[in-house]
Amino acid sequence: MGEVAVKYKIMCDPDIEDASADDIANAMDSMESEVGVVQMVETKPLAFGLKFVEAHCVIQEGDGTVDAFEDAIREIVGVGEVEVLEIGRL
Repeated sequence: MGEVAVKYKIMCDPDIEDASADDIANAMDSMESEVGVVQMVETKPLAFGLKFVEAHCVIQEGDGTVDAFEDAIREIVGVGEVEVLEIGRL
């Protein structure tokens, strides 16, 4: 099987008062998953002082692997919306 490169936009959960893009980025750096790895993480400005996390990940190709990786991202405290910005095969 091959690998898939995915770029994610990860937003903070607006319902969690202490949710921080920097905390999410730190958690993404140390995230371990059986189906993929995080290559690079950045916090970027959105608007009005809000930030989002952009993560570049490499995920094993296969049935449900991308979904399993996204579920692992959603388990991080403070994560709201997870959006795929780009995806492609390596």
